[in-house]
Amino acid sequence: MTSYDTLKDILKSRYSCRAFLPDPVPDATITQIIDAARHVPSWCNAQPWQVSITKGKATDAFRDMVTELATSGTPPQPDLAWPSKYAGEYLERRRTCGFQLYDAVGIEKSDRAGRAAQMLRNYALFDAPHVAIIHSPSDLGPYGAMDSGGFVTAFTLAANALGVATVAQAAIAAYAPQVREHLGIADDRLVLCAISFGYEDSDNPINKFRTVRSDSANIIDWKE
Repeated sequence: MTSYDTLKDILKSRYSCRAFLPDPVPDATITQIIDAARHVPSWCNAQPWQVSITKGKATDAFRDMVTELATSGTPPQPDLAWPSKYAGEYLERRRTCGFQLYDAVGIEKSDRAGRAAQMLRNYALFDAPHVAIIHSPSDLGPYGAMDSGGFVTAFTLAANALGVATVAQAAIAAYAPQVREHLGIADDRLVLCAISFGYEDSDNPINKFRTVRSDSANIIDWKE
């Protein structure tokens, strides 16, 4: 098997885990994940990403904090504006993913309460034993965020290669000021997203569905 085949297999087998076992990931394994992810490219080699990682009681305290914010009606204050809208094929993909998720756990499309409860699972970190908060310097703006996106991808792939499941979550960035205060992150850094991670609960039906990816032909625009 070539290196390309190995990489493609890791990419194809990775998925967004939404039910975790309580077992913690060893510190050495987490360090291995970061040690691989840090090799991604960045503009001028700035390497803007930093990551705050919780474990044990710190994860539970963080989980409680963001759940309280989400259930108390606290207005979202993301550092980067949410998308203005999803339209066309992007909206269709978003809807399909949502319907697959609800179908997996038996929530009817008309069940608003059930859908709302499932949405709140984001703030429970899907019961993951760890969460990584990715942040970058505010001075670098969207370009630091773009570079950090590469780090997020590499983190999830390295984790998958080591048998660790992940889910990247923009939802946590809704409460960026509170996340900074709770974790002691400097005010001059943008909270970009969270990655909840741990070992998958393979028996949970929510981990059974997989999203469909667009074909390469729909992505490439050849110029001759």
